[in-house]
Amino acid sequence: MRWPTECTLSSLARHYRNLLRACARHNAVEVGEKLHATIITTGLLSLPNSFLRNAVFHMYGSFGRSRLACNLFDEIPHSDKDTVDWTVLMGCYAQTGLFLHAFHLFIDMRKEGTQIDEVTMVCVLNVCAKLSDDVFGVQGQVCLIKLGLGFGVKVCNAVMNMYVKCGLIAEARKVFDEMQERSVVSWTVLLEGVIRYESLEHGRLLFDEMPERNEVAWTIMTVGYVGGGFTREAFDLLGKMVFGFGYGLNYVTLCSLLSACTLSGDVVMGRWVHSYAWKTMENDMDIMVITALIDMYAKCGRVDTAFQVFNTIPRRNVVAWNAMLSGLAMHGRGNVVLDIFPQLVTEVKPDDMSFTAVLSACSHSGLIDQGRHFFYNLEALYGIRPSMEHYACVVDLLGRAGHLEEAEIIIREMPIPPNEVVLGSLLGSCSVHGRLQLGELLMQELIRMYPLNTEYHILLSNMYALEGKQDKANSLRQVLKKRGTRKVPGMSSIHLGGQVHRFSAGDKSHPQTQNIYLMLDEMIRRLRLAGYVPNLTSQIFSGRDGGEGNAEEWEEKEQALFTHSEKLAVCFGLISARAGVPLYIFKNLRICQDCHSAIKIVSVIYNREIVIRDRNRFHTFKLGSCSCSDYW
Repeated sequence: MRWPTECTLSSLARHYRNLLRACARHNAVEVGEKLHATIITTGLLSLPNSFLRNAVFHMYGSFGRSRLACNLFDEIPHSDKDTVDWTVLMGCYAQTGLFLHAFHLFIDMRKEGTQIDEVTMVCVLNVCAKLSDDVFGVQGQVCLIKLGLGFGVKVCNAVMNMYVKCGLIAEARKVFDEMQERSVVSWTVLLEGVIRYESLEHGRLLFDEMPERNEVAWTIMTVGYVGGGFTREAFDLLGKMVFGFGYGLNYVTLCSLLSACTLSGDVVMGRWVHSYAWKTMENDMDIMVITALIDMYAKCGRVDTAFQVFNTIPRRNVVAWNAMLSGLAMHGRGNVVLDIFPQLVTEVKPDDMSFTAVLSACSHSGLIDQGRHFFYNLEALYGIRPSMEHYACVVDLLGRAGHLEEAEIIIREMPIPPNEVVLGSLLGSCSVHGRLQLGELLMQELIRMYPLNTEYHILLSNMYALEGKQDKANSLRQVLKKRGTRKVPGMSSIHLGGQVHRFSAGDKSHPQTQNIYLMLDEMIRRLRLAGYVPNLTSQIFSGRDGGEGNAEEWEEKEQALFTHSEKLAVCFGLISARAGVPLYIFKNLRICQDCHSAIKIVSVIYNREIVIRDRNRFHTFKLGSCSCSDYW
């Protein structure tokens, strides 16, 4: 038997290194793992000064296998580690969301005195961008300049991207202006920042000025129009992009457009994207696009259409399931969620997001016993340790139903400290059920944890006012006034005629303001005839400080109630949309009790289905009732 010579082993090692690199390039995980096993069994890794150890490490780093890559990195002798090795592990950490690990690794790299190159700094700056950490990002830029690396196009693009993600558009512009050479990426990064932090108009000027536009630039500009409610302009740009310049819309562009439609409520553009994807992808539509479609339809108020799309998927993954469950939960279809849950378990393994959706569905539908069953059996039956989101859902579920003692016990027994969402949910339930003493205790804890959040001050102030403790309510309001903080204004929007129309409380800036307020007067008159009585408790915080108030003050509060943003949006919809067409309205805050009661009656008086998406869920008003069954 001939033993392989050192020359033969070296040649074999080089051959394996080439194969490992090919696996890394093509993300061939299974093949790479088999090669790794073969290399171990042949003893090639044990050769002195073996470069295969580095190649195996690089392959797993490219796969995003951070734990294994870290172990392999530690096994590489210190003398054999170079800049590329450190940067690969940093990139692996960034790829898997372990951004702090990447920061610490960079600090260790500096301590070791390892040389830093442009690729390393681009990786560090990208991590800063992900975390919106401008402090570390600025230090990174200073480090670049000191090392003489701060003038290359790729590095400057990374610096600009960091500033854009941190909201520092002036600093990004300065870097752009000082660049001696710019690529299409440079223009595109700045375009994203200008649209986000300046205006669509400035963004369009920059877009038209670009010497070259890539697919990303077209997408950013189009998504900007969709997000801003300029549907016609978005369609015009898409037409030029697809038919004028011949760009096909890939799954990344389609998902970006659908995400913008989801946020803005623009179902018209969403349907166009659906049609385009169906025609171009035929029977092989990307699962990410289908999932984005489900999410878009559900969050634009068309949950039945979302369910139809969901049922067309031949092989559904857990992400698609979670999108559908979450959509049904937002619409108060808790029973449907429970009906299809067994099917989910047979098709895929549910994850923690699946149970967040299920618990949320139980909460929004008042399914107390079912929600308790899932929460208390999460680990025993499904092997999932309850997360902060699960605790928030079950506290919300129990609090809405008035089981505040049980919710409080669950919070006290949490293995992790409760966060703002968990405590805030219980505080909201205290407000609904008049538990002022518990509310005060929660408020103290929330102020200690989150001193800058004013929402809880407002909630407790309203609780004091409802209990007749006006002095304490006024005291809290004075604290907010001294801090110069104000309640977030309510905004409601409605899509009609290819354009979004936005309203704030008492808004008189719309071109059809006169007709809207005439409609409002008629609507209030007909509401009163139908038995509507304004619920002035919904206007407590906006009223004047003081005691019982006089007739003039009560009238002022009533007028403030009548001009809430969602009522103005409804009035605009009634005068603008054809008779019988459902109205879809999107609000940034929780709908108040007065608007909820009034719009239920409006749906009867005008025989109109009205769908409102508030911060928490959907309310479908039809024939005098709401889909939430007054449980929200």
